[in-house]
Amino acid sequence: MLRRQDVGHRVVVRRIVGVSADRTLFSDALGELVDLTETDLTIATAHGTVRVPLHEVHRAKRVPIARRPPAAEVIALELAANDAWPAPVQARLGSWILRSAENWTGRANSALAVGDPDRPLEEAIDAVVRWYADRGQQALINAPMPLAAPVNAALDERGWAARPLTLVQIAPLTRLLAEPVRTDLPPVALADAPSDDWYAMVADHKGTLPAAARRVLTGVPQTVFAQVRDAEGDLLAVARGVVTGQPGRLGVSLLQTAPNARRTGLGAHVVRAMAQWASQHGATRSYLQVEERNTPAVTLYGKLGFATHHTYLTRVEPGYAT
Repeated sequence: MLRRQDVGHRVVVRRIVGVSADRTLFSDALGELVDLTETDLTIATAHGTVRVPLHEVHRAKRVPIARRPPAAEVIALELAANDAWPAPVQARLGSWILRSAENWTGRANSALAVGDPDRPLEEAIDAVVRWYADRGQQALINAPMPLAAPVNAALDERGWAARPLTLVQIAPLTRLLAEPVRTDLPPVALADAPSDDWYAMVADHKGTLPAAARRVLTGVPQTVFAQVRDAEGDLLAVARGVVTGQPGRLGVSLLQTAPNARRTGLGAHVVRAMAQWASQHGATRSYLQVEERNTPAVTLYGKLGFATHHTYLTRVEPGYAT
């Protein structure tokens, strides 16, 4: 049977799914173990997340990963993403990055646990907790998997919770540029600065934007703010694109469509326009971060050619009182 130390690793689970003619029927699931509790285990498979009650598990074991991204690639992508979403307050703990942005988004208010924290792991976690406590914040740790599996195991022992699994997905820019140009849709306008209603549409999804949020959104030199408007000038869709890293990577974020304009192809329309812009600013590839449970977004990105490179869990300090 699997243990908490197996979280973040590739596993195969044989599940009891029924009985027919006095014979037990089984189904196998292969993927990354993302959670294990006293009652259930959760696997991220190629077809989505599968939650299996432990009483239905016949056998389960860790298996070798046929194709795991090298640690250096995971770190490079995570650092590019950090540069693309720059928390205004940052500090170093060895190679770990501590980030704070007035509690706006977990990504900008968590410790990025990649590389060596330059001290024993337990001491590193204690230092993270103190750093956030000094700022009156709950400590969060962003733990890419399977790279940070030891971090996740240590946090499990401390009783830290986990937010929903996030997929870090990549696509070559050439694939995005291969999307057909939609002349039947309003054009995508690309601006150097966000408009007031651009901010308003983002706030509808991400909550009130403090000053730190605006610094995150506008703090990258190569940034574009995409918007699509109807004939009356009302916003139909927005997104943010940035180019960071070497080689250049287009980071796609905050892609949103007005409720009355969904399922019309605007999402792909906007992403293609930002890819065209990024190709003119030195980018050759693209990435994004999306919660695994956000099925509509994951489906859209899959159609555009995005595939999961790795995943991460945002771990949450227990027992925090504001």
